[in-house]
Amino acid sequence: MEAHPPRHVTLGLFIWMASLPSSPIILATASSCDFPAIFNFGDSNSDTGGLSAAFGQAPSPNGETYFHHPAGRYSDGRLILDFIAESLGVPHLSAYLDSVGSNFSHGANFATAGSTIRPQNTTQSQSGYSPISLNVQSVQYSDFKKRSQIVRSQGGIFETLMPKADYFSKALYTIDIGQNDLTAGYKLNLTTEQVKANVPDMLGQFSNAVKQIYAVGGRSFWIHNTGPVGCLPYSLDRFLITAAQIDKYGCATPFNEVSQFFNHGLKEAVVQLRKDLPQAAITYVDIYSLKYTLTTQAKKFGFKQPFVACCGHGGKYNYNSQRRCGAKITVNGTEVLIANSCKDPSVRIIWDGVHFTEAANKWIFQQIVNGSFSDPPVPLKMACHRTENP
Repeated sequence: MEAHPPRHVTLGLFIWMASLPSSPIILATASSCDFPAIFNFGDSNSDTGGLSAAFGQAPSPNGETYFHHPAGRYSDGRLILDFIAESLGVPHLSAYLDSVGSNFSHGANFATAGSTIRPQNTTQSQSGYSPISLNVQSVQYSDFKKRSQIVRSQGGIFETLMPKADYFSKALYTIDIGQNDLTAGYKLNLTTEQVKANVPDMLGQFSNAVKQIYAVGGRSFWIHNTGPVGCLPYSLDRFLITAAQIDKYGCATPFNEVSQFFNHGLKEAVVQLRKDLPQAAITYVDIYSLKYTLTTQAKKFGFKQPFVACCGHGGKYNYNSQRRCGAKITVNGTEVLIANSCKDPSVRIIWDGVHFTEAANKWIFQQIVNGSFSDPPVPLKMACHRTENP
């Protein structure tokens, strides 16, 4: 399904870009970047198999639309990261933790579903959050860089499965993380103000991770802010929300305010990182605005039922935390799938109550690839060029 914004939205994008802080557009004479590899860090929004490798495969019908079988992604198909890779001519990234059939010649994915910026004081089975927090991912990257070259030097098949040494400085480093840190606070019954109070520490640890990646070779960073947590069926079902806290579209205002608070701080952190890392090109991408627009104006873009999960079981949002997408029960000794997918995922936004469908991910990618929602407003293929404010 191809969903394109109507003309008035295109005009809106033009107006939005005109209102951006003065930041020079890269000259037309500048060459497109040659990104031979991608190294990704994050959570389930960009996990291509990390959590599945560690704790068991994301079950069918995950992956049904594109891969036609479970493929480590919590979606019916491709993620935004997959579309980024395709646009740069790079293969879909193998998860660093996956030992079966992985090819790291053009990068590696350190993201795992449930990951947070700050390490959580709970196990994965207790809270659902991954032990592979961002600081762990940055250590894994550093270790991978060293060991991959030792392995590559052995020649043969090993040489073909590992990135070349110069790929690390030329690669694109993508980061999408933070959403789980916000919901983790609410799971601990913190108030909105208490969750906000933790944001500076989250951002401090985020910046440290970027600096660590930079210290061992990273130069071009493509950083997504976090989406509107208050629009997810997971949040609307899981947390206590009063009618007065629901906006006119159906999203929970307090949770979205926290997301925006985090994003404001993240943008400031990126500005500081540009000062601290003189050779880095850092692009901040406003994923929040796109996900909120898509959810609240779904019909305009050809989507339906924006608050109802495509794959789930029961309830107002077709979401049940105890019977998530792919859940089965045993009836008379036979396993029966009770949380199956909807008939047409291509017109749905939310896949399983938490994650987006391939169609929604593709729509979002189509909006960000040309730089319309980036600061500085440069296309993905120009993201290796550092710009300076006058």
